[in-house]
Amino acid sequence: MDCRNLKLKYAYEDLSDDQFEKLIVILCQRLLGMSVKGFAKGPDGGRDAKFVGTAELLPSTTDPWVGTVIVQAKHTNGYNRNFGEADFYSKQSKDTVIGKEVSRITKLRKSGQLNHYMLFANRRLAGNADQVITQHIAEECNLPESSIYLCGLEQLELFMRQFPEVPALADLDPVDSPLIVSPDELAIVVEAIASHEVDLSTVLDALPAERTSYETKNSLNNMTPEYAAALRRRYLKDTAQIRTFLAAPENLDILRSYEATTEEFQMKIISKRKDFQNFDAVMEYLLDLLFQRDPILRQKQHRRLTRAVLFYMYWNCDIGEIVDAETE
Repeated sequence: MDCRNLKLKYAYEDLSDDQFEKLIVILCQRLLGMSVKGFAKGPDGGRDAKFVGTAELLPSTTDPWVGTVIVQAKHTNGYNRNFGEADFYSKQSKDTVIGKEVSRITKLRKSGQLNHYMLFANRRLAGNADQVITQHIAEECNLPESSIYLCGLEQLELFMRQFPEVPALADLDPVDSPLIVSPDELAIVVEAIASHEVDLSTVLDALPAERTSYETKNSLNNMTPEYAAALRRRYLKDTAQIRTFLAAPENLDILRSYEATTEEFQMKIISKRKDFQNFDAVMEYLLDLLFQRDPILRQKQHRRLTRAVLFYMYWNCDIGEIVDAETE
């Protein structure tokens, strides 16, 4: 089977970090042995899973690993990410996922707490990246390449097929899944507005009419005064232009994309609102997720506009709690 063209059965990016870690622990219990211990926070803040003994299947049944195996799981909510991206690996920078791991592996090696190392990530792993990163870890950590195992999406998916009981044991579609939204329709809206001739930085005298007042809405949604004031100061001037753009007859398809976005966002926010201390956190979480998942939205020229459109959704009472008209 060609791993490069393997269609993924599971949406690993929609899992929470804890769910991904649980999946990897259960998988490693099949690959190494049932004594694999789950992820625990170490003194340096890293979270490791651990196995001590003789591995059952890795690297093979005839020549298994013996000793202490440290396992890392690196999860991202981003779409189509890979091991070769600059945030994950760069030979010139230590401020990457691999750079930070190298430091931790080195410490564990010096204290005699690591003989073999495994890293699982829900990113695609090309053959050249596998070779380059493995060699880099080996050289920096004084660890044989044969004692390093990197696992990307393609191999992870093959493991899920080889051990079909693992996904069920890991609850890949649990009720407690995180707040996850699709950026696709929003990207259509943002890109369309960005290409429009209207300058969204122009301050208008006529501001849009409020439904539930901004102050009341902020109170209902537990948005802090400081965050609400910053949003209003930065993005209120954009709301009238966005409203006019969406209302134009020639932009009906864009309006439908906007409506599809707000419907999804609102329903997902309602179902997961309890997971966030205030609405500031909801807004920032959504923005981080959107930038992480969509290459259009995270472009430098689109990031501010994405924030402006999300504020418009809130200001226009399309997301967040509002006063029930029937109770007024």
